[in-house]
Amino acid sequence: MEFVPEESKHLREDCSTLIVPALSIGNVGQLTADLMVSSMDAERVGYLDDPYVLPCVGNDAYGPSPQGILSLTLEVYESHSNALSILQQRSPVVKGRMFEFAKNLADFVAGSGKKHVVILSSLDFRMWQNVDMSSGLQMYYVSSANADGTDENCEQLGWKKLKEYDPSQKHWKHLSHLAEGNVTREDILSDEDEQEEENYYASLPFAALFSFLKAKGLKVTCLLCYCSEGDNISDAFQLAEAVSKFLKLSHPASASGIEGEKWRVPLSWRTLYGPPPDVSIF
Repeated sequence: MEFVPEESKHLREDCSTLIVPALSIGNVGQLTADLMVSSMDAERVGYLDDPYVLPCVGNDAYGPSPQGILSLTLEVYESHSNALSILQQRSPVVKGRMFEFAKNLADFVAGSGKKHVVILSSLDFRMWQNVDMSSGLQMYYVSSANADGTDENCEQLGWKKLKEYDPSQKHWKHLSHLAEGNVTREDILSDEDEQEEENYYASLPFAALFSFLKAKGLKVTCLLCYCSEGDNISDAFQLAEAVSKFLKLSHPASASGIEGEKWRVPLSWRTLYGPPPDVSIF
């Protein structure tokens, strides 16, 4: 993985916390990264080139009006006022190459001096057990702060540790050994193992990223929410609010000049789900 800086720009050492979206159902992590870049007036400092991510290109994603600035596959933004770096990923990893991508990203992050990585992702609502929507969207987390994945700061915010994370369970243990380069014959999973329902969480991109970043000795926190495929903008707003509380970020209003408590919607979202329906059909 190679970092290509924008002209006269570079990665700042004081932006030591990195936001990373992990692709999953509804693309909530990516939508949240969009909101944070747009609302915090983060500037693009460069992009990453990696052979395991499918190439893509598009027009200016943030505006406020199209400037013809190309958006690329993996872009790095920085918000100096929040000492925050944000990675935006716009296309999926090549099938079967998630571990290679996770290793490359972990090497880059560790080499660039980041101290804390916050991974944002979503989980399939169909896998959710003991559903409780009485308090709105429930946040779940996994942290490297303790061996069992718990984090006191997350608990104080009312979030629940993802109970399906168990470092002693074979699928999570396999990921850990793979990230540390200690895979043995006993770690090799059979086809039956791969199809087990309990393997769902350990098979997601956030799990690979968490394991490889953790193996580098970095502090890693995964913030997760359950959702269904569809219009996931509301999920992104709630996940962005969670990140803001967790990292004690400057409020979007003070960072972007927006009145009230609204996040700044990116230019690219105007066509996110196509134009509105023709009212004459009703």
